Amino acid sequence: MEVTEPTPEALQRKLYFLLEQLQDMARELPPKYQMRVPIELLSGLANCLLNDTIFEIVKGLMEIQHVTEKHLFQQRLQIINNHTMEIQEMMKNTVPEQQEVQKTNLLRRHKEELKQTDMKLVLQLDQKVSDQQDTLEKAGVPGFFVTSKPIEVKVQMYLLDFILRLSKMDIPQ
Repeated sequence: MEVTEPTPEALQRKLYFLLEQLQDMARELPPKYQMRVPIELLSGLANCLLNDTIFEIVKGLMEIQHVTEKHLFQQRLQIINNHTMEIQEMMKNTVPEQQEVQKTNLLRRHKEELKQTDMKLVLQLDQKVSDQQDTLEKAGVPGFFVTSKPIEVKVQMYLLDFILRLSKMDIPQ
């Protein structure tokens, strides 16, 4: 089966469609984000999306993120479950007069352990965001670069949302 290249007119139609959709989506953003998504960025993004590769990359990154989040959530639940079992074990093996003191000490330690775990989980999620930014930057997607600045990350989240919404549309070929 021979794959035919789209005509320049077909590519132009697709580009105009993508750009029009992106502009509509950008208009829906809160004003402080609208100004961070100039027409040049949208135009570059539309151009980048002419090839379906970016859609596939974003979907793949999303699947990896979902698996990672699920795994991290399971780790957290396991720690909470271990804490619960530790308290139950202590209650069985401690004389009643000392149970309250022991329980207070355990709860204090558990709270600190959970806090440490949550901090590690957040660091892992931050690393995942950084990896995604790096992947999209290397793929040549405009607007993506490694950053931890909240407003820049939020703009990138909006751009990802745009790409995902476009991936679900019937785009003229």
